[in-house]
Amino acid sequence: MSENKKVAVFGIYSTRTGVENAASALASGGFPVADISVLLPESLGAKDMGTEKATKAPEGAAAGVTTGGIIGGALGVLAGVGLLAIPGLGPFIAAGPIMAGLAGLGVGGAVGGFTGALIGMGIPEFEAKRYEGRLKKGGILLSVHCDTSDEIKRAKQLIEATGGEDVSSTGEASSDVKEADVARTAKFGSN
Repeated sequence: MSENKKVAVFGIYSTRTGVENAASALASGGFPVADISVLLPESLGAKDMGTEKATKAPEGAAAGVTTGGIIGGALGVLAGVGLLAIPGLGPFIAAGPIMAGLAGLGVGGAVGGFTGALIGMGIPEFEAKRYEGRLKKGGILLSVHCDTSDEIKRAKQLIEATGGEDVSSTGEASSDVKEADVARTAKFGSN
């Protein structure tokens, strides 16, 4: 494979337990922890902390979370954990390469907001809008970077097997994208 642009496979989870199981399954399945990203509403991340959240100085939390304490569990091992305020969505905890991707795109003031940032990372507009809608309702976005078509297939299988929904991938020049476009045209019509 001559291309060295990594493809990211994405899925949405409705529970923190589901996304933790997925992160564990991906890590156990040979995907490097550094390639796994999670974006979850801050309210879901801090549940383990109990009353500590209420007493913590807000500026301390906003300055950037460097310990696994804020998300803990299976997600605590993910790289680059930080807090992001996403316009129209609220405060999110981001971990892994997605953190750098969103921060690098200046999601705070991005034209088109979060959907625009996702499109900039290579997610088709249709999926990006769906993900933003799911995140608004408390969904958790998980992604994993893959190098080969075999890894893409395995990642999709693991994400689906652990309850991931709306599974898609970026920058894929394979039949998956064409099939998705055909299915979308069939579903929504082309008039």
